[in-house]
Amino acid sequence: MYLIGDIGNTEIKLCLFDKNNKLIKKTVFKSNLVSKKILSKKLFFLRSKRHLIKTSIFSSVVPKIYKIINSFLTNTIKINCIELKEINLNKIINIKVNKKQIGSDRLANAISVCDNKNNFIIVDFGTATTFDVVNKNNYLGGIIAPGVNLSLNTLISNASLIPNLNLKSINSVLGKNTKNAVRSGFYWGYVGLIEKIINKISEQTKKKYKIVFTGGLSHFFKKPITHKVIIDRDITVNGLLKLIQIIKT
Repeated sequence: MYLIGDIGNTEIKLCLFDKNNKLIKKTVFKSNLVSKKILSKKLFFLRSKRHLIKTSIFSSVVPKIYKIINSFLTNTIKINCIELKEINLNKIINIKVNKKQIGSDRLANAISVCDNKNNFIIVDFGTATTFDVVNKNNYLGGIIAPGVNLSLNTLISNASLIPNLNLKSINSVLGKNTKNAVRSGFYWGYVGLIEKIINKISEQTKKKYKIVFTGGLSHFFKKPITHKVIIDRDITVNGLLKLIQIIKT
């Protein structure tokens, strides 16, 4: 069996796969709730499986939380963990930038799609909105823009006349009231940001790309984008699983 973990700023995903890559168990919980008590409850199912788990690999953008989870798994469950950046990735993907400057979730995403013939732009709607560019087996770099929900919450918190609201798709760009004006700004504003960055990447690299969306707002922004979009909400987990298969061979 394989244990795979994706530790993000907002949530943590832990997935247990069998030797045939079939998902056996998936648990998701909020990053800000991590404690030994929560881990004991959420990861109790691992106690009976620990002798069957051959490899445990994580991507993490929150070192403090990874340290807590790693300590719990190592000392309490008796499962040894490895973080993606501890692995030599040179035979898997050619990273053209400083690896230390890239989140391991973004590297996992890149590993998930990289092959010998296709080019990809991965747009991840998380705490930040990130763009990562993969040309065949080469990771070229990326872009980090403000996250949609983070930006919205910051606006609501700091502007007394902006009411609490949820994002919605909106056809008219002109808002007739405050809520619709904000919704239009975020909806069409981020559509413009996404389109412009994708087009700029294609223009500067002189390449055509397959576009992959992941993260909570993937479907929200798929429809208005003029490019054909693939949705893959499990791209990070799939990249870690792919990495395990490569390591085994």
